[in-house]
Amino acid sequence: MTSAASKRFLRPCTWVYAALIALTCVTWLIGRLQLSGLSTALLVLALALLKGHLIGDWFMGLRAVRGLWRWAIVIWLIVPGALITLAFVLSYGN
Repeated sequence: MTSAASKRFLRPCTWVYAALIALTCVTWLIGRLQLSGLSTALLVLALALLKGHLIGDWFMGLRAVRGLWRWAIVIWLIVPGALITLAFVLSYGN
């Protein structure tokens, strides 16, 4: 790619950063509109887990890593996310 062409396109990490900002704005808007309910809480949790995954992959450099370190981050996101989801589902069931 020539230097003129590279100036026209944004790097992938810039797009990921823009997506993180957009997801943060969505979360803020949900809070600002005072939306509530189980589905809203689970949506906010899913957005937080997605943001954590994007940060791990793109900004912690784990996209190219295989093995233990990659699984450690995935498990670190899944286990608390599953426990929080379980707590929300059980609390809304009563």
